[in-house]
Formats: sequence, C-alpha cells, structure tokens
Amino acid sequence: MPATSDHTHHIKMRTTQLEMPTRPGPAVMEDYDSKLQAAQDELERIQVQREELEQKKRVLEELTARKRSFLTQQVELSEKLSSAVTLIERELYEIRQESEDLEQCRVCFVSHLDKLDKINPESWTRDNLSDKLERSVMAVDIASDEYDQAASHFEGGRSGAIFGRAAKRGRSRSQTAQHSDFLLNLRNGLAFNLPVCVLGSAALVIYLLK
Repeated sequence: MPATSDHTHHIKMRTTQLEMPTRPGPAVMEDYDSKLQAAQDELERIQVQREELEQKKRVLEELTARKRSFLTQQVELSEKLSSAVTLIERELYEIRQESEDLEQCRVCFVSHLDKLDKINPESWTRDNLSDKLERSVMAVDIASDEYDQAASHFEGGRSGAIFGRAAKRGRSRSQTAQHSDFLLNLRNGLAFNLPVCVLGSAALVIYLLK
C-alpha cells in the first residue's frame, strides 16, 4: 500500500488585511467638509426663506387688517355723507320756502304800512267820518290779523324771532300743509275772519255816530 503523503497548504495573508484602518486622506476630509458646508448653507438658505415668508405673512396680515378698517370707515363715512346730503337738501328746501314766505310777508306788510301811513284821522270831517272810520278800522284789523297769521306761520321756523316768538328746529307737517293756504290769504290781502272784522267795524261806527 503506498504511503500517504502529507500536503501542506500555506495560507498567505496580505499584511494590509491585518493592519488597523488609517485616517481618511486629505481628499476625503475635503469632500466631507465641502458637503457639511453645503448642508449648512442650505439650512441657512431655508432659514432666510422662512424669515422672508414670515415677514411677507405679517405684511399681508397688516394690509388685510388695514383694508378691513378702510372698508368699515368707507361704509360709515358714506352713510354719514348720504345722510348729511339728504338733511342739507331738506334744509335748503325749507330755507327757500321760508324765504319765499318772508318775501310775501314783506310785500304784504309794506302795502299795509303804506295804507296805515295814509290814514290821517285829523283830516276827517263829519260828513266822511263814517266811511273813513270804517275803512280805516278794516285796514287796521286786516293788517293786524295778517300779522298774527304770519307770526303763527313762522313760529316753528328760523324766522319766529322776527315776530317775537322763539324759533324751533324744523317744520312740522301741519305747518307745511298750511303753507299754500297762508300764501293764498297773504296774496289776497284778506284774513279768514274778515267778515267778523267788517261786522265789528260797522258796529263800532254805529256806536261812534250815536
């Protein structure tokens, strides 16, 4: 039987496999530092963008608040101006109406003054006393009655003080409704109680002639 021969296998190990890892080289460290710097730059860029977005958000919120405030002020001011325009137009209308009424009164009163100035009782004779007195009393009564009507008419307006009556703000509906009647009586130169004045004047004349 042939003898068995022993075969010895020699395992060769590289010395580099048994050596401890060494520190990375300068190129590796430079690449690492570059990546780290890039990451830091990206974080800073993101932070800047975030701050910019927050700033824009604050500005937008402020503008939105100012816009709401403006809209509220716009509506309130529009309502005030609209109300004021309406009141001014109403006031101007009443002023024009009162001005027209005053002009009618002025013309009427000037006419009454002219008639009263021409009355001269000293020139009356016994023959014309009855006629003169009757006409004079009638003229005085009509003038007095129209003055009282005018004073009552203007009592609720700005011109009330002209007739010694306190003025009040505004004009009531009843006064406005009486406007046409008052002007009609004023233009005609006759008071609504003229028949009473005539009867009173006739009675006075009869009394004086007794």
